[in-house]
Amino acid sequence: MGKILGSWSGMRKYLEQEILAETLKGRVRYGCTSYVGMDGCHIFEICIDGKQVKRFSWETVNTFFLQNGYKQNTDSYGVSEYWEEFWELLEEYPIHNRTEYTDEEFCKALEIYRNQSIQESIASPNPIIRMFAVLDRRVGKRTLQKIKFFVENQPQWLAEIYQLRLEAEEV
Repeated sequence: MGKILGSWSGMRKYLEQEILAETLKGRVRYGCTSYVGMDGCHIFEICIDGKQVKRFSWETVNTFFLQNGYKQNTDSYGVSEYWEEFWELLEEYPIHNRTEYTDEEFCKALEIYRNQSIQESIASPNPIIRMFAVLDRRVGKRTLQKIKFFVENQPQWLAEIYQLRLEAEEV
């Protein structure tokens, strides 16, 4: 995370207090965990009303590959076998072809979101960027009216977040 995003406490303040829609303040929380031995990797999460709705980590992506039969070797006896094929699959299945994302993809999406217009973000092909945008206070009722017809086209986890915002704004 480091130089790209600054401190996690600063990012959390930005996400939960500065850009979050007023109707969602206190309901949406972001978390970041780093364990000893994770080689600088993080686990990011978003919780709504105290319930975790999405995690962003290498582990969630690798589990996605295993559960969906993308990995050739599903007999994971050790660390090297478990992570075998991960990088090739990550390249083969880009972010818009998956429903699980790494911590690096979360950070990159946040960086892009912070450096482009809200109109670009709400229409982004990247679902993580769209998540940040739909929770953003700058998205008004007219935009929400337009995007409500696209909720069913979103990944399930993101559709829940869209629905949360639509209901909070009574759209």
